[in-house]
Amino acid sequence: MENFTPYTATAGGVLIGISVTLLLLFNGRIGGISGIMNGVFFSAHKDPVWRLIFLTGLVLGVVLFQWLVPGFNVTRQAYPLPLLLMGGFLIGVGTRMGSGCTSGHGICGIATRSLRSVLATLTFMATGMVTVYIIRHSMGLAA
Repeated sequence: MENFTPYTATAGGVLIGISVTLLLLFNGRIGGISGIMNGVFFSAHKDPVWRLIFLTGLVLGVVLFQWLVPGFNVTRQAYPLPLLLMGGFLIGVGTRMGSGCTSGHGICGIATRSLRSVLATLTFMATGMVTVYIIRHSMGLAA
């Protein structure tokens, strides 16, 4: 556990919690990123403005943090492009099959005591653990 960062992980969790709480309080919306993005591109009757602002804030938050704390996050190297593309595709398929993403189910769904979200989050976690095992031990790619 050489990369264990409890302080920054806790700070990130608190900031995510604050952002989804504010979104729910001021806009009455659940902070599931896949649903927010889906509303921007595929739903003509929903207001895309708040969705674009929220998504822009996510990207700008990362850019601002990288600018304020240079070198904090180093991009992983030596991962094969086909593996990355397959991973992104499978995340998209899983998000569609699970009717939401980790933020929608894991943060907002569990907070509202949704059994479906609890089961989805347990599935995400188990799948993630199996994937890490396969990537590190079967394929020999280190973190």
